[in-house]
Amino acid sequence: MSTESASLKNYNTFALPVNTAHLVIAEQIEMMIKAWQKAQKRQEPFLVLGEGSNMLFLENFAGTVVINELKGIEIREEQDAWYLHVGAGENWHHLVKHTIECGIPGLENLALIPGLVGSAPIQNIGAYGMELRQVCEYVDLLNLTTGEIDRMDPQRCEFGYRESVFKHEFKQGFAIVGVGFRLSKQWCPQLNYGELSKLDPQTVTPQQVYDAVCATRRTKLPDPRVMGNAGSFFKNPQVSGDVANELLTQYPSMPHYPQSDGQVKLAAGWLIDQCSLKGYQIGGAAVHRQQALVLVNTGNASSQDLVALARHVRNTVASKFDIWLEPEVRFIAATGEVDAIEVLS
Repeated sequence: MSTESASLKNYNTFALPVNTAHLVIAEQIEMMIKAWQKAQKRQEPFLVLGEGSNMLFLENFAGTVVINELKGIEIREEQDAWYLHVGAGENWHHLVKHTIECGIPGLENLALIPGLVGSAPIQNIGAYGMELRQVCEYVDLLNLTTGEIDRMDPQRCEFGYRESVFKHEFKQGFAIVGVGFRLSKQWCPQLNYGELSKLDPQTVTPQQVYDAVCATRRTKLPDPRVMGNAGSFFKNPQVSGDVANELLTQYPSMPHYPQSDGQVKLAAGWLIDQCSLKGYQIGGAAVHRQQALVLVNTGNASSQDLVALARHVRNTVASKFDIWLEPEVRFIAATGEVDAIEVLS
């Protein structure tokens, strides 16, 4: 389905009133390729969108937006593991729920993360001590120009913290159409973070981990259908051991997570909270009162309100802690993605 001059309000979880010149709902790969060819002919920008759960549109989009609706979940059981092939247009949480209902553990820590399966590798989504890269078997990447699909193993995906090759080399002219997962039968619960640490590793079940993650996320994070938001707005910063130790002498209760490379990950939400910014508002944009890491649209926010608020939060944290937060949310201008840090600087 193709529409001229369409609203994107229902296709970005901030619910910003932005439009696109052309909107295509792609249920088949061929529709994506055709939309790409048309956009190339018109010499217009092109953007593949899932549920818009990690996007901040700065203004109207001056080209074609394709909504990825490629569906399907295939499960193959082997002796050592379950192997899944999932269409990029499947809702991420629905996949997690489906695997748990089928008695297949391994994704429970990533429950209730908003967005589609195809968006998950781009961000290398993660929560509660787990990241997508730990279960990703491959990513099927469509070359929109040639129509060929390249099955990329995890090494080629160059996964990092909220990072992958899909944000760089394959940002334009490519679309993720499917993701493969390997979920081991040797299930090992990951209970290092937050409320999960209260569970007993000897007796805990995947369902209990799933329930605990869902309960925690529901109490902390606003439902985007009720209040527009994109989940965590900023990445958790990583600092040197020396910087972390210096901060810990001032703030002994500061959450901190030592990494294998000697760096220490800090909680961006805690840093923002220490600046007394919960509830702080600019126009229709506010820092969420329950979770400082989430910026919300209170009902009538503009893109400019959210940018101004993000800039204020970033500058306030920097002046108190000398740590510059980086947005996790991707900033989209009229012709495509722009550098979020440049926009906020």
